[in-house]
Amino acid sequence: MKITGKLLIGIMVLIALSPLGLILPDHFKAGSAWGEWGADEMQKLVGYIPQGLEKMSSIWSAPIPDYAFKGWEEKGLLELSAAYIISAVLGIAIAVIFTFLIGKLLIKKR
Repeated sequence: MKITGKLLIGIMVLIALSPLGLILPDHFKAGSAWGEWGADEMQKLVGYIPQGLEKMSSIWSAPIPDYAFKGWEEKGLLELSAAYIISAVLGIAIAVIFTFLIGKLLIKKR
């Protein structure tokens, strides 16, 4: 098997495992995944909002917040798992397309 085939299989396995970030915290009643805290959760955890986080949280908003589509936040675990997988596929597709376009631009310059 070629290296690209192995890479694709590895990526597909990671995509299939992506809902674990949703399922495991729910199963263990752990709350949010470590490091994925918003400003409000940070306030609860440490008692204040770091200055940089406070500034940046008003500037940047994720294209697909919480890896779910608008209106899906309160749906069941199965639907949210599907949203995680779709988000993973979209993110990987965007990264591959962006990398491919940059590669094409760099090759043309030579």
